[in-house]
Amino acid sequence: MNIWVDADACPVVIKDILYRAAERTRTLVTLVANQSLRIPTSPFIKSLRVGSGFDVADNEIVKRMQPGDLVITADIPLAAEVIDKGGLALNPRGELYSKENITSRLYVRDLMDSFRATGIETQGPPPMKQKDREQFANNLNKLLLPH
Repeated sequence: MNIWVDADACPVVIKDILYRAAERTRTLVTLVANQSLRIPTSPFIKSLRVGSGFDVADNEIVKRMQPGDLVITADIPLAAEVIDKGGLALNPRGELYSKENITSRLYVRDLMDSFRATGIETQGPPPMKQKDREQFANNLNKLLLPH
């Protein structure tokens, strides 16, 4: 399993958890972003800079990932593509997207987009809490344990 990170919007605290997990489990983590990233020197951590533009990083992740790989993203359409391709998708708050829950997540996302398009103000996600970081770390560890 390789880990791909939709890194432009990934919180620093989540990246730090991923760096430690990469070293501990000797799992390759690739951060994909449209800007240069500072990453620790490690044979298990690398970055891939892509051009700017709508969904450029997402499309590159989908193109390069293999079935069984893990993608870290809060982007629900990207998570849906990853699942369709046989991968796993985990959001930075520790929620594992699945075939069972991705359709409802896409529906809610599209509904909120339509609200915003009509001028209705919607709130973004709440600030990240310690509980979110712990849930992410716990679910990441479960996914990385040998089966």
